Amino acid sequence: MFWPSSGPRVTRLSGRHRNAVREQFLDDPVSSILAAVHVDSMSLGSSRMLGVLEAGELHSAVWYGANMVPVGTDHADRVLYADYVLGRPRECSSVVGRSEEVLDLWEMLRHDWGEAEVRASQPSLVAGESSIAPDPRVRPATIDDAGLVTPAAIAMFTEEVGYDPTTYGPGYISRVYELCRQGHTFLRTGIGPDGKVRVEFKADIGALWGGVAQIQGVWTAPDLRGQGIGTAAMSAVVEHVRSRIAPTVSLYVNSYNHAALRMYDRVGFRQVGEFATVLL
Repeated sequence: MFWPSSGPRVTRLSGRHRNAVREQFLDDPVSSILAAVHVDSMSLGSSRMLGVLEAGELHSAVWYGANMVPVGTDHADRVLYADYVLGRPRECSSVVGRSEEVLDLWEMLRHDWGEAEVRASQPSLVAGESSIAPDPRVRPATIDDAGLVTPAAIAMFTEEVGYDPTTYGPGYISRVYELCRQGHTFLRTGIGPDGKVRVEFKADIGALWGGVAQIQGVWTAPDLRGQGIGTAAMSAVVEHVRSRIAPTVSLYVNSYNHAALRMYDRVGFRQVGEFATVLL
């Protein structure tokens, strides 16, 4: 039990709510993972995890940092969250999560938050059994690979989001180095047209929690696409992650990215839900 309340209200949660938040997220760790990765860092002070509480019980939660991620909300909760965030300076640059929650919440926010790119349908996929032989050249990166990975990571982000992430400071490069340090980036290297070693394929574990690893940042060098390189490489990533890091491998992809969807289907991914992303 927490403190009493006369009705449902939004509050910034603290470490005292950690177990309740964790239990809620474990109901569906695949759809909640982008918020759930922050649970273990909740401390005694207020955090960026928002919750709707009533009579001491937690209804739902929303991570409200660089991303706004609703988890387990119903429409009434989303009205409360919208009122809360609209009464304060905006802290996030995107809204992402289950499509039903994100799109309903965005309807309440868009008048005040303005123009945005809405990716309304992003199938959420989980890896099953693959019949594709894994590429033995795919390996976890080390910190020594970070300089080689960085141009590929920037190219991936720019292609996917539409701008160079280094424009806004060193944070993105720091993230690339940290993923390499953790062994959470996977890569295949080869010799490029200029005769120099380059990254031909890369993928990252962008989020890891509750036995789920969410793969992000999947990229194949443009001149190598359509040759099956990404398919065999993704099969290798899934095999490595499941055997050494987490039993469930997930990702989400834009519904209009038909080439990627075909690749993931061949690797054995199946749809378990649908995400949506609003890029502000």
